[in-house]
Amino acid sequence: MASDNGGGGQCGEPESSDSLKTFGAVLKALRDEAHLTQEQFAPRVQYSAAYIAKIEQGKRFPPRDLLERSEEVLGATAARVLAAAAKSLTRKVGLASWFLQWAAVEENAVSLLSYESSVIPGLLQPESYIRALFDRRLPPLTEEQFEHQVVARLERQRLLEERPNTTFSFIIEQALLERRMAGVEVTRTLIDHLLAVGRLRNVEIQVMQLLQEDHSGFEGPLSLAETTENRWVGYVEAHDSSMLITDPKAASAMLQRYGKMRSQALSHQATTSLLEQMRGAL
Repeated sequence: MASDNGGGGQCGEPESSDSLKTFGAVLKALRDEAHLTQEQFAPRVQYSAAYIAKIEQGKRFPPRDLLERSEEVLGATAARVLAAAAKSLTRKVGLASWFLQWAAVEENAVSLLSYESSVIPGLLQPESYIRALFDRRLPPLTEEQFEHQVVARLERQRLLEERPNTTFSFIIEQALLERRMAGVEVTRTLIDHLLAVGRLRNVEIQVMQLLQEDHSGFEGPLSLAETTENRWVGYVEAHDSSMLITDPKAASAMLQRYGKMRSQALSHQATTSLLEQMRGAL
């Protein structure tokens, strides 16, 4: 499973469990019975067709809203069948279950915010950087696991272009670029990728400079998402643990810290200039 950022945790794209596959098969059968394609069904339950496809394939844990919205589309009987199937779902304990919930929030968020101090955010990693991270993973991955996780990480990055109305904000430490993880060539590719992604209208990238006396990110990396109901949900990830934060007060505190860091980091335009300077110096 690929973690959100690839640093070393195991809280990323889940391996499909039998219960998730079963739920997905039930949803597909009920949708087919209603003579609806994924493209027809998805907007009626207020999700994307790609997201419904992943649920039916057993690659995503179904959000609660899906069960409620499906009743209006598929009918009361089908909704009871779907609810019964949902009761049999078994999330993988700890890390995977937390990320499954975050992945569901992430894919349907109105806004996504991320601060990273240890590794470039997963949504911004070019393939060479991804491979460098997984190559250094301990315990080592098998070749099959390695390739599966690379593909899963690249698949997640489609969010940036598939959701043009979602705003993405990233704050990264300059040290992550100065470190030159995996060498000059990988770093050059990384900077080129950041410059390219930063040109997307819905993406803002800011660098926190090496010398920064006023820095509100001392408590560590964090991610925040604004849901379609305009609620804020937080997510934090460390070595072998991660947590979804739904408490409004805790999420509000994270949002305040992120807002402060935004004012402390270089602006998007100044960040672009710095990246171009660093690229030229390689």
